[in-house]
Amino acid sequence: MRPEAAIMVEGISKNYGTFRAVDDLTFDVRRGEIFAMLGPNGSGKTTTMRMILDILKPDTGRIAVLGGPLTDATKDRIGYLPEERGLYRSVRVLEMMVYMATLKGVSNSEAHKRSLAMLERLELAEHSKKKISELSKGMQQKIQFAVTVLHNPELIIIDEPFSGLDPVNSLALKDLLFEFKGRGGTIVMSTHQMSQVEEMCDRLLMINNGQQKLYGPVNDIRNQYALHAIIVQGQGNWAALPGVERVELAENGHPSATLYLKPGVTTGNVLAAIAAAPDTDIERFELAVPSLNDIFIRVVEDSKS
Repeated sequence: MRPEAAIMVEGISKNYGTFRAVDDLTFDVRRGEIFAMLGPNGSGKTTTMRMILDILKPDTGRIAVLGGPLTDATKDRIGYLPEERGLYRSVRVLEMMVYMATLKGVSNSEAHKRSLAMLERLELAEHSKKKISELSKGMQQKIQFAVTVLHNPELIIIDEPFSGLDPVNSLALKDLLFEFKGRGGTIVMSTHQMSQVEEMCDRLLMINNGQQKLYGPVNDIRNQYALHAIIVQGQGNWAALPGVERVELAENGHPSATLYLKPGVTTGNVLAAIAAAPDTDIERFELAVPSLNDIFIRVVEDSKS
């Protein structure tokens, strides 16, 4: 196992009767990165996460977490935020946080100290004596995340962390995740919100029908699907440029256009042509790279054919 790997998965498979939920998956998660695990519903993501956490056993293959097989001691170095939240609704906030931290080996006094500090950090100190059921969904989500990291884990695995959150609470949770990463923590995140993956994640794995479909750095994967086109913003007679096959104007009200290039024409050729063209004012020039959401849909649709 490479020393930089927080998780190493080698050839794992899982069957439920005759149905193969996970089919010969191999990947790793590097220490200190935010790693996205993607896939449509029923793709095998949750089964894979549960095998990593030793909730389920793989039928074949090997999994190493934080340097070896998952033991009780290793579990205390991991935080898990499931999609089905696990807070006791009738328990008061501070009591819940302290209790959950002690389950991970933190002393009662230290758990109390960390919980109070975290509530201050989350601007929830005034709600410490409220029952979980009395909090808004966004507040509950932040408390759930706090419980996940109170024992100072090295690795956290989170399933749909932004589900149902408004933009303000999404931003607050995002800041907490970046803080955790900044302290050297590793994050595995399962989400359907592709914009969050583009903004936050270093690498990704996309699963469909239990099999690997995409794997690698987020930007590299997006560039693999880049169109033979460029996006420009400014003023100019784009259709008259040598090497431009057709022009598609933006529909969002911005003065930008997508220039589809003829075979064999490079972006450098077009940039040189723009520089030489009279009455041209260029403000933006970039490769036409599809969004991760578009790539996700394309990969899923291709799998059906």
